Amino acid sequence: MGNLTVGGTGKTPQVEYLARLFKNKKIGILSRGYKRKTKGFVLGDAQATALTLGDEPFQYLQSLPFVKVAVCEKRAEGIQRLLTAFPDLELILLDDAFQHRAVKASFYLLLTDYSRLFTNDYLLPAGRLREPKAGAKRADAIVVTKCPENLTTFQQQTITTKVQEFIRAGVPVFYSKIQYGQAIAFGKDSPLAKQLILVTGIVNAQPLVQYLQGQGFGIVHHFKGADHAEYSPERIKEIYQFWAQQPNKENVSILMTQKDAVKWQHPSVKNLLGQMPLFYLPIVNAFWPHEPSFDAYMQQALTGEGFHINS
Repeated sequence: MGNLTVGGTGKTPQVEYLARLFKNKKIGILSRGYKRKTKGFVLGDAQATALTLGDEPFQYLQSLPFVKVAVCEKRAEGIQRLLTAFPDLELILLDDAFQHRAVKASFYLLLTDYSRLFTNDYLLPAGRLREPKAGAKRADAIVVTKCPENLTTFQQQTITTKVQEFIRAGVPVFYSKIQYGQAIAFGKDSPLAKQLILVTGIVNAQPLVQYLQGQGFGIVHHFKGADHAEYSPERIKEIYQFWAQQPNKENVSILMTQKDAVKWQHPSVKNLLGQMPLFYLPIVNAFWPHEPSFDAYMQQALTGEGFHINS
């Protein structure tokens, strides 16, 4: 699974969606482990952290306890190492490996962001495309991600017609949206306040900001970092001090994405975390109706054993 563009297209919730869809199988997830502090093949275990695996693989490890998680820059090597460690694996999800030609996957899932469709984009540096649009012909299915709640059937048909210019005949185009769950506390025991200090290290935080404001939350301050932003003890202390200086701090919570929260685990600030009203907001994928449905199509496509989904 992957995309033709640089930047986030919603791969993490899509990987988690697929893992839960096929949870009756023995599943592995293999990722590059972007911005981790290790090299080569690393298997997710009880000693793993966001530093050893990367933030997204570490999130998989925490969110999907029934899945084997590993990272490796060379996916072919990573697959062999995973299968050596767990020879009974039936399905391996390859996270962000659409351009990794050293591996021939059984199924290619291509994601494209609704607000930045690959059909309207250009190759780097003029645009954000990693490869020409013709690369979409490798896809066995397309998912248009991060769609707005009010997406109409007519809009879907218009986008599908554009996408079909670049894909093989008969390849389906699905539409998904992000749904936010209930905020989960991981700091001191306190309810989520209506006033928030927002902390993000993602490509585009605007949909999250709009969602929170639509739910009646006020954003006191937004600590906005780059995608995969690191959180040093100094950065965490800076955010703590900002919260502590609020005149009504008992009515202010600190909220972040789950991808950010997995990196707030430095032993040197463990006691500090227990003093802060920290929360993360989980997200999941949801699909618009389609015939056949995304779930049914994937279940039918992957009827055998030993499949690799390259996403």
